[in-house]
Amino acid sequence: MKAFCCVLLWVTLVFLSVTNSQSPVETGTYTECTDGYEWDAQNQHCKDINECETISEPCQGEMKCFNHYGGYLCLPRSASVITAPEPAGQPELSVPGVSNGAFSPCPVGYEAQGESCIDVDECELNLHDCQPSQHCINTLGTYTCQCPDGYRKIGQECVDIDECMYRYCQHRCVNYPGSFSCQCEPGFRLAGNNRSCVDVNECEMGAPCQQRCYNTYGTFLCRCEQGYELDSDGFTCNDIDECSYSSYLCQFQCVNEPGRFSCVCPQGYQLLGSRLCQDVNECESGTQQCTEGQSCVNIHGGYQCVDSNRCRDPYIHVSENRCVCPSVKPECRDLPFSIVHRYMSITSERSVPSDIFQIQATSVYPGAYNTFHIRSGDDAGDFYIRQINNVSAMLVLAREVSGPKEYTLDLEMVSVNPLISYQSSSILRLSISVGPYAF
Repeated sequence: MKAFCCVLLWVTLVFLSVTNSQSPVETGTYTECTDGYEWDAQNQHCKDINECETISEPCQGEMKCFNHYGGYLCLPRSASVITAPEPAGQPELSVPGVSNGAFSPCPVGYEAQGESCIDVDECELNLHDCQPSQHCINTLGTYTCQCPDGYRKIGQECVDIDECMYRYCQHRCVNYPGSFSCQCEPGFRLAGNNRSCVDVNECEMGAPCQQRCYNTYGTFLCRCEQGYELDSDGFTCNDIDECSYSSYLCQFQCVNEPGRFSCVCPQGYQLLGSRLCQDVNECESGTQQCTEGQSCVNIHGGYQCVDSNRCRDPYIHVSENRCVCPSVKPECRDLPFSIVHRYMSITSERSVPSDIFQIQATSVYPGAYNTFHIRSGDDAGDFYIRQINNVSAMLVLAREVSGPKEYTLDLEMVSVNPLISYQSSSILRLSISVGPYAF
């Protein structure tokens, strides 16, 4: 082989011009060329052989093959071919550092141009050894091999940088070749810097709360209006049946409604406030339908129409609700002198014993003693009389009663005067209506 030995990097060799042909040496009947040349029968001269093309892998490693007349060189990739000024058209080789009999006026990485030295762009001339994944960056006198963004150079190789190791992301980091991405936990979104996470206001983005929505850090909460409770799904609001929780919410009847409840009263009563029932006084409200000659008597839950004159013979009507049996009538001798009609209404289930009506004597005579008792109407013994003093007594409810029910009690006051052997009596006829409810 006629290859030149490899030269060291950064040494420049300048070869003087040589002719591109040589005279043949005739030996006997044939023509012989020297090593590195071959006979060109058409042009009748010896021509140079391009060993860089004819020899398979003439240079090893990172060395580059440069052909020249009569041989070839294996030089670093930074070596370049320059043209000698004389003679015109003849090439000469430049190997960094050493020349064939002369020194190059330009430093390594530069080439002569006239009287100046200009930088050699190794990247453009493909005189670099950068890997395919690397970028060749030309610099003054040399070049560098730069890795793409997201990679770092280890030896001659570009290795991916795991940015996630440096905690660039606030929440989650996902590394991939050459870069990374930040991701946020549910309830957050990536901020403008693509690294931080900011809270998402789900309430403004259509959170599935049926009624009220409250944004919290990283999530949201659903809440319900008064009268509703949150379903197990966390979004739906279900009506609370307040009536099922207590029987004391309403005095009479509780009616459940969406989100609330209301109390209603039975016929003849009206709502007092929000839960209590109050009897309607039809006699005062004008809703009664009593005829002429009748009086309206209000009772719990309704009213009664009674005759204005309830006196029966031999009694005569002397004033409103008062009947008198005149002593001039023989049949009045054994009857109470007067009967006074009174009306009252009580509620059912009233606590007992309970004072319900006071009897008061209207006439008091000197020396007379008065006693009070129930003359008729209390067959079941639901009442009794408690005398307070000589002129008054109290009717007491002895047992709990439930309505609707009617009583007509004759409460008698007997007056006795022993000094003159005189005795008389009077009746208070009390009509008691027991209402159907405890209110």
